[in-house]
Amino acid sequence: MSESARVRRYEPGEEPTLFDIYFTAIHLVASHDYTAEQIQAWAPRDLDPGLWKNKMREINPFVADLHGELVGYADVQSNGYIDHFFVSGKHPRRGIGSLLMKRILEQALADGVRSLTSYVSRTAQPFFAKFGFIVLEQRLPEIRGVVIPNALMSRRG
Repeated sequence: MSESARVRRYEPGEEPTLFDIYFTAIHLVASHDYTAEQIQAWAPRDLDPGLWKNKMREINPFVADLHGELVGYADVQSNGYIDHFFVSGKHPRRGIGSLLMKRILEQALADGVRSLTSYVSRTAQPFFAKFGFIVLEQRLPEIRGVVIPNALMSRRG
């Protein structure tokens, strides 16, 4: 499936679709590793659209486009921080995440960034490890009053 997907920069106006990707990734996939309470705190349906729009414009992610349908997105910042990395819960384990990871690794290299970091969910830690990321620290951050465990992971390029 991933052979026909293409990765490009996000375009303003795509924020609602990126929210759906985020929401389904968490509610349909990460839900296997987190409680219902954790999932609801992490990705509530009523997240403020204005805040979401601003966040997407701030991180300027790459998107995976499959025949005109956005199926994933990921960013890498100039300091090497990966803030968001999500594949639609309707398209898991089909190579979309690998395409996105390869693209952000290429971007980091082009920008001269040698070290990447991210706070990675339990669900995504094995995927990140496949690309050379290692766990530096297991964390217990609180979101909307609920602890949602993740790990600080890093990769040296």
